[in-house]
Amino acid sequence: MSNTLQRKAGRPNKSVLSRELILAAALDVLERTGPEDFTMAALAADLGVKTPALYHHVGGKKEVLAGMREVISDRIDTSAFGTRPWPEAVSRWARSYRAAFAAHPYAIALLATLPVAGAHRTLTMYEAVAAGFRDGGWPEQLVVNNIVALENFILGSALDAVAPADMLEPGDFADKVPVFNAALRARGRTNSCAPAADQAFELGLEAIVAGMDARRSVHPRA
Repeated sequence: MSNTLQRKAGRPNKSVLSRELILAAALDVLERTGPEDFTMAALAADLGVKTPALYHHVGGKKEVLAGMREVISDRIDTSAFGTRPWPEAVSRWARSYRAAFAAHPYAIALLATLPVAGAHRTLTMYEAVAAGFRDGGWPEQLVVNNIVALENFILGSALDAVAPADMLEPGDFADKVPVFNAALRARGRTNSCAPAADQAFELGLEAIVAGMDARRSVHPRA
């Protein structure tokens, strides 16, 4: 039997499809096709079923996108809020947020500009974070701005985590940008064994959290 026939034989049919299976496959398809070519037809083909079979389990592409957001946000750790000091809690949340989206970088482009409505588990994550900020002493009017500011940094860093290692190499233009090129070489001579993207993330996270923490003292909650 050919590999193609064997692969098809292992595909689920309509009777064994589930919402969870569809969402897991959707993330896989997204990583292969990119956001521009992600369609319900492509998802159905990956699962070896006709497109209408999907609608027995999901209401349509909008629900699939919301579900994909939930699957990713399920991996974001909010457990330190309320149990650890605010700087430690928000840093743990930020690291897990970055890891969750770095595993699915195409989801950043697809989901970053879509409303969160319908992704109930994601909203539950935001509720835990908002409560953590409130309980950490932040005034209500600054909670969402702080969360969004952190998210902007986190999602950019998640993309950096999967960028090519030579992303910043100047190539044959190196002699025209000597200061930058020297700094790039010096970066590679650090004692840290962590990837450069991780080093940059930790540096930025420490600075942002420290800055936010300092602002907490001058913005007392009413």
